[in-house]
Amino acid sequence: MVLHARSWKNFSRDFAARRMMSKVVLFLAFVVAGIVWASMIRIALYSDTWACQSPLSCFSVIWSSRCSKTSNFPDMMRGYAPKPRKRCPIPFAKDPEGLVHSKVRRTPDRLVKGLSYIMEDEPDVNNGSQSLPPFGGGGQKRWFERGESFKLNTTMKVHCGFTRSSGAGMTIADMRYVKGCKYVVASGIFNPYSIIHQPTNVSVHSRKLFCFVMLVDEKILSLMKYRETVEEDIHGGLRAGIWRLIPLKHLPYNETRRNEEISKLLIHRLIPQAQYSIWVSSKMVLVADPLLILERYLWREGHSFAISQHGYHHSIYEEANASKRRKKYSRPRIDAQMKVYQSEGLEPWSTKKRVISDVPEASIIIREHTMLNNLFSCLWFNEVHLFTPLDQLSFGYVAHRLGEAFKYFMFPFCEFNSLFELHSHSWDRFEMRFGGEINVA
Repeated sequence: MVLHARSWKNFSRDFAARRMMSKVVLFLAFVVAGIVWASMIRIALYSDTWACQSPLSCFSVIWSSRCSKTSNFPDMMRGYAPKPRKRCPIPFAKDPEGLVHSKVRRTPDRLVKGLSYIMEDEPDVNNGSQSLPPFGGGGQKRWFERGESFKLNTTMKVHCGFTRSSGAGMTIADMRYVKGCKYVVASGIFNPYSIIHQPTNVSVHSRKLFCFVMLVDEKILSLMKYRETVEEDIHGGLRAGIWRLIPLKHLPYNETRRNEEISKLLIHRLIPQAQYSIWVSSKMVLVADPLLILERYLWREGHSFAISQHGYHHSIYEEANASKRRKKYSRPRIDAQMKVYQSEGLEPWSTKKRVISDVPEASIIIREHTMLNNLFSCLWFNEVHLFTPLDQLSFGYVAHRLGEAFKYFMFPFCEFNSLFELHSHSWDRFEMRFGGEINVA
């Protein structure tokens, strides 16, 4: 009985010691984890504060609504830290001054020789009034018309954004200016989180040859005029560095992304005299001479439309799933768009297809303004108008519907990275550039 009591006493003492040891080990584990976590937060906050270019305190960086739009903090904490952009050399011609653009033969219009646009205004059927809609027949109201627009003929008449009583609403000075633009570098800013980036490495020859057009809305123009950033030239136009600022009035959408698609896909309607255009996203800094770009991607191998491959996806269905995960747009709208495309015969991309990919990196579009390319741009815009402003989801579909008649050059993504320096949208940078709070309401 005495032996049993001693054994129980030893067992209790050992159990208490083991329990105490477990607590110590657990405490040390929490301490180490806390140190590691605090170090990660400190590194993330340092990089985030540096990226925002603002001397904010650590906590204000996390909770500031201005910096959170471009903050790397959540992604870094989830393990999605941005990776270095893979670049590769581009086989440009040696000297843009030596390129004789006047000797370049334009692509003949063999299939579609005549293209006109539906200009009649349609009454607003929804409320029973005869008032004119702000964007007329921009996207087809009838599925029959949508289907017919993909059937290629020698002469075609399609919906393409503007009607007779609606459109961009340029000033007289701007309309006079764009009439002289045959070679165009275009971009657009329709949100307050973007600032103007000046292209670099532009030759003297390209400065004289190209019109550098920055399309904006009136609210953004008022921001750019703050502190005399914008200057007026002798012809009554507004300039910011190399860019000619052209405000568009009567924009039809409440969504800035849809309005941006007007400047992106309807250049041939905004600047009808243009023969060649290079559209560049406002978050990109072009670091290559535009004349060298045309020679490399169009003239050298006889292409008329060039766009970059996407960096990750080949199928629009993959891109749609990624867009839903990243909450780029409404899930039901994306699902509805994909269901329509699937029902109309667009199969997921595979190596058996004739094209490299169905998904482009649409931050740059290099095109000759042929009738067929203008038609493609109209149909692409109509899909954006009808479904979602995620143009990467509709590019492959429109190309699929036009078939082998529409040929385009999809160049490697690493070359795309070499054409630009990427700058994310940031309201803090906009404030630092223009100074102070600005009401955009």
